Amino acid sequence: MRACVVHGAHDLRVEDIDVPAPGRGQIAVDVAYGGVCGSDLHYAHRGGVGDFLVQEPMVLGHEVVGTVAALGADVDGPEAGTPVAVHPATPCGKCPECLDHRENVCRDTRYLGSAARLPHVQGGFAQRIVLPAHQIRALPEGLNLETAVLAEPLSVALHAVARAGDVTGRSVFVTGAGPIGCLAVAALRAAGARDVIVSDLVPETLAVARAVGATAVVRADDPDAAPTDIDIAVEASGAPAALGACVRAVRRGGRVVQLGLLPPGDVTFPGNLLVTKEIELVGAFRFGAEFDDALALLASGLPVEPVLTHRFPLDQSEQAFTVARDRTQASKVVLDLR
Repeated sequence: MRACVVHGAHDLRVEDIDVPAPGRGQIAVDVAYGGVCGSDLHYAHRGGVGDFLVQEPMVLGHEVVGTVAALGADVDGPEAGTPVAVHPATPCGKCPECLDHRENVCRDTRYLGSAARLPHVQGGFAQRIVLPAHQIRALPEGLNLETAVLAEPLSVALHAVARAGDVTGRSVFVTGAGPIGCLAVAALRAAGARDVIVSDLVPETLAVARAVGATAVVRADDPDAAPTDIDIAVEASGAPAALGACVRAVRRGGRVVQLGLLPPGDVTFPGNLLVTKEIELVGAFRFGAEFDDALALLASGLPVEPVLTHRFPLDQSEQAFTVARDRTQASKVVLDLR
């Protein structure tokens, strides 16, 4: 079978790998679609994400959906042919965080397509993958595979919204209109946010934010357009300057959720405002049970279609990754692995 494999910086290949068979407690999935994430782009173009460097060939991808191909021993459904989504995390279930029901920050988790450990955890951009049965979710009625591919990034956005607290009737500032930022906009509006203002440098991405529910958009490089007295800010770009903008924008006693991964090392931001305005600054990392909530929201008709901008066949993976890097062209780029 074919798979999208990274060997190092600027070394992305579509190559043949062995077809896996499910063992006890596992399910084999024929992958239909896989969304290209920012971490996939970093692995392909930089050879690593943060301190995690590619040290051996690794199948990329963690945003994948498909159909059940086969069940291993001691697995009771879903039956072969069922459309499913894949939860990409395998937490250890033993560490203090897992025991505290915070599996998303498990200190020994395995995550599809990650070089955080050696051997690397092979990802989902392969025509067939095998995973523990508990990571497989049958799609809710009415949800198609094409839309369900957004379940994983939407789960990230939902976790950030949960970290923001009750957003009902609140004003929210979102910095960064990439796929995660735009999905956060949709999630915030679904959760009852009154106003959602989005900033970015790229007009095309701001248009996507508008299409999924932003009540206003502003240029990130226009200081006169920056909002003030905002209840909550969600920093979804990973840019230190955007974190500073969030701290300045929120009201006294407001909250900032840092969702985007910042550059390695120390970053600067207006820390004294954190003190004098008594702002709450919290992090949001991956997700847990929000995956099931994301599937339900997508099935209910959450307006996320504008985020899905491009689809490429597996054999055109290199072109797909090139387009995905161009924010003037693309929001979410999807590989078709069928």
